[in-house]
Amino acid sequence: MGRMRTRPPASAAARPRVRCVGAVVRDESGRLLLVLRGREPAVGTWSLPGGRVEVGETDAEALRRELAEETGLDVVPGAEVGTVLRDGGGGVTYEIHDYACDVAAGSLVAGDDAAEARWVAAADVRLLPCAPGLVETLTSWGVLGE
Repeated sequence: MGRMRTRPPASAAARPRVRCVGAVVRDESGRLLLVLRGREPAVGTWSLPGGRVEVGETDAEALRRELAEETGLDVVPGAEVGTVLRDGGGGVTYEIHDYACDVAAGSLVAGDDAAEARWVAAADVRLLPCAPGLVETLTSWGVLGE
């Protein structure tokens, strides 16, 4: 999984950016961890768990906090998989840095702004109503395969 950047439309690139993180987490069976978004943006779609990096946080600290809040899992962040730029609404662009993560502890339970959390086989991800661009991005990064 090489690091790749997905480019947004030119209008989104010119807006102020908000740094965010996302987690690419697999279980022992190779299934991908996804959350059903309970809030905007993209409410009602499946996405990688993650969120905004708070002032003074490192990406790793934000990943651990966000995953604990959204999924109940304690994770160990690893290498960056890729970066995407997404419209964040309100005149901002979310700059999302996605990292491979391993589960260290915890039990999967949806929380915070996740309406549901589940492990999904790579082939089944394409069958879900996913956040815009998620399937294409994960495919281009080699996370879902072809």
